[in-house]
Amino acid sequence: MVHVNISPFKFWRDIERPMNGLHLIADLYRCGTTAAALTEREALETLCVTQCREAGLTPLGSYFYQFRDESGAAAGVTGTVVLAESHLAIHTWPESGGVTLDVYVCNFSRDNGDRARMVYRAVIDALRPAEIVGHEVVRGRLPEKGVAGPMPLPAVEGVIFEQLNDNAGYFTRGGKLIEKGRSRYQEYEVWETPQFGRLFRLDGCFMTSERDEFHYHENLIQVPCIAHPAPARALILGGGDGGSAEELLKQPAMAKIVIAELDEKVIEIAREHLQAVHRGALDDPRIELRIGDGFRYVMEEAPAAAERFDLIVLDLTDPVGPAEALYSEDFFRGCRALLAPGGAISLHIGSPAFQPERLRTLVARLRDVFAIVRPYFLYVPLYGTLWGFATASDTLDPAALSAAEVDRRLAERRIGALQHYNGAVHCAQFALPNHLRTLLG
Repeated sequence: MVHVNISPFKFWRDIERPMNGLHLIADLYRCGTTAAALTEREALETLCVTQCREAGLTPLGSYFYQFRDESGAAAGVTGTVVLAESHLAIHTWPESGGVTLDVYVCNFSRDNGDRARMVYRAVIDALRPAEIVGHEVVRGRLPEKGVAGPMPLPAVEGVIFEQLNDNAGYFTRGGKLIEKGRSRYQEYEVWETPQFGRLFRLDGCFMTSERDEFHYHENLIQVPCIAHPAPARALILGGGDGGSAEELLKQPAMAKIVIAELDEKVIEIAREHLQAVHRGALDDPRIELRIGDGFRYVMEEAPAAAERFDLIVLDLTDPVGPAEALYSEDFFRGCRALLAPGGAISLHIGSPAFQPERLRTLVARLRDVFAIVRPYFLYVPLYGTLWGFATASDTLDPAALSAAEVDRRLAERRIGALQHYNGAVHCAQFALPNHLRTLLG
């Protein structure tokens, strides 16, 4: 054996991609499943391997051992599923209804944290414990010399958490998990929550809820629409929950709305669980649903069909992963080419407090493409923070409207049932505090 004298700390800092992982540990007490379920090796192995696969992890093999008592009857089970991403380990105490569960994933080439949480939650749900003591440990984070690193947050049962950045996040009480799974593209969850009612998440991020969706959808849609004299054709990229479509249909001249949604499962979930968000808009005859790649639709299919739109809405997930290309300068130019005269695009740009560089970058890209870019801000309860939006156009300027003119147009178009948006709110949202003026330039 060759011994190499090297500091492990130096090695850590010198390697190009440091180890990074998530470790989920739970002690489960008085499990409500049958005692036999804690003693049947094959059933427990099938449960663990199946849930790993369904979460999008990669089982490489498994070994589960059946213990027996003095009489030879089946007793506890201990087992491990070896994953390409790391492992799941479990041990049962059927005599007391106890289980210990250990799920670890490496995040070397992708973030597998949400996949690990999905497996962890699925196995716990199947075992139905009366009490859980859980821990969530972020592995592989070494603080800079002399600087305290971020402490990992402990898992709290019954609480849904979303990180806003590496150092801060937001949570709400979970209530009842109605549906969860993984589509071809992303993980999804639907919850019934005490605070927000029906709540929808994708890849561990809050998307929308039935009690607060109006903050986001009314302002994403009505701000540019009310500035336009008579918006008649709109394109929504993403937006499979139907909330943006429902707002667009309030415009009396609206004749056609194309929804280009990548993931058909999002629309299926909306139809089944989010009626209070779309209010039947997904079935309106003016809606054209196109399941597929929004980037391809904007850059190839719509130009080939000579489509033009008064409004293009980027109702997308955050600009990471599959959605990243839809926030690029090239894509913004593709959107600009599809706008009819006087048209605009509308999008959300993130949190100025927790994602300032994202906002700065997106606004700069928009300004490189469009003559008029107007960022505006409002508090969105589900996101737990002030949230940024923007309109971009070569001619349309929503910030030029007075409160009285906005209210006049709302009345003239007979747009009612608005819970947040009005003339005063319209104008106030464009008033930027000094720190945002500095950030956005």
